[in-house]
Amino acid sequence: MRLQDGLSGVRLVRPSLEFLPAYKAALERGWSADNVRGSAAAEEELARIAADPAAFVASLEHLEPSGETITLPDGAKAPRLPGYRRWIWDGEFCGSIGFRWQPGTAELPSYVLGHIGYAVVPWKEGRGCAKAALALVLEDARARGLPWVELTTTPDNIPSQRVIEANGGVLVGQFDKSPHYGGGPALRWRVDLT
Repeated sequence: MRLQDGLSGVRLVRPSLEFLPAYKAALERGWSADNVRGSAAAEEELARIAADPAAFVASLEHLEPSGETITLPDGAKAPRLPGYRRWIWDGEFCGSIGFRWQPGTAELPSYVLGHIGYAVVPWKEGRGCAKAALALVLEDARARGLPWVELTTTPDNIPSQRVIEANGGVLVGQFDKSPHYGGGPALRWRVDLT
């Protein structure tokens, strides 16, 4: 199922049982879409896939506020925002990109680091996959009426910073991540969508 086409043959696909084996194989190779919890998150996802593949796929999209809660990396509970994950695809699995928003405002709750997060598998890095995927999600954010989106990086993540800058991102400033995300310095970027 093709959803959107981007640069370099990169497209975003809605997670489905059709594409799940490639996602699962990336997890089994040690990759994780969660850059905070890493391998622990990958192991949890593999267990969820083994228990109920269809439920796992369905859990990656929440387009309306649901009243559900999510568990933050430190174990705290917080309201789930509308959002989705898409898998980055160039004929093979390249990574994952997620987009979340708060209805009626571009602002995000303090427990959300940014509107968009992405992770590319190491064997596909440096090929423009993240740049193309971010451009496609920015189109969707614009279509949803958001005037801007924010993304965060660590100060040493130069490749991700280049991806954001290539998509019009401007550095807003440095901040310290909340204890929910392990603390430490981070950079906040904003992409104007108007």
